[in-house]
Amino acid sequence: MAMAKTLLQKINKLYAVNAKKKKYSFSLPLEDRIKVDKKEFDIKLKEDDKLGTYILWKNRKYPVEVVFKRQNKYEILLNGVSYTFTIETPTSMKRLRFISRKKGSSDKEVIKAPMPGKIIDVLVQEDAEIRKGEPILILEAMKMQNEIQSTVAGKITAVHVKANDSVMKDEILIEIKKK
Repeated sequence: MAMAKTLLQKINKLYAVNAKKKKYSFSLPLEDRIKVDKKEFDIKLKEDDKLGTYILWKNRKYPVEVVFKRQNKYEILLNGVSYTFTIETPTSMKRLRFISRKKGSSDKEVIKAPMPGKIIDVLVQEDAEIRKGEPILILEAMKMQNEIQSTVAGKITAVHVKANDSVMKDEILIEIKKK
């Protein structure tokens, strides 16, 4: 624990990264001024018996509550609206950029089942050329037929399902080699 505290004392900047990968930087130690999109604001984090924890900004109180926290991932409720984000150090931001570059460099796209269900019809075959947005199969879930579309243009390299197969969420359905 002492080593972690020493490490944090050496870091003077952290990043909050939301689900859309937008990052917001902030400096340590935290002060009563924050900067968002190059604009500075005066805020105060306060607590009282009636509201609990709240942010005071422009003389208005905004209730804030930490709903979930695990390692560096947080979900907070701010004025009744839920926000999910991670807190990253400069080193972990470099790691995230490296991982996203590696992830995006693959020429293969895997289409997975968005929900559990039953395959009604497979609309493509191996070696077929496909355009982005073109339907590839029909998946029935909760008595509704869902058209699953290709997320990329390319060539079908593998079809892992056939009509009447039952699939689970995130099961691989089709593989496509990107153009």
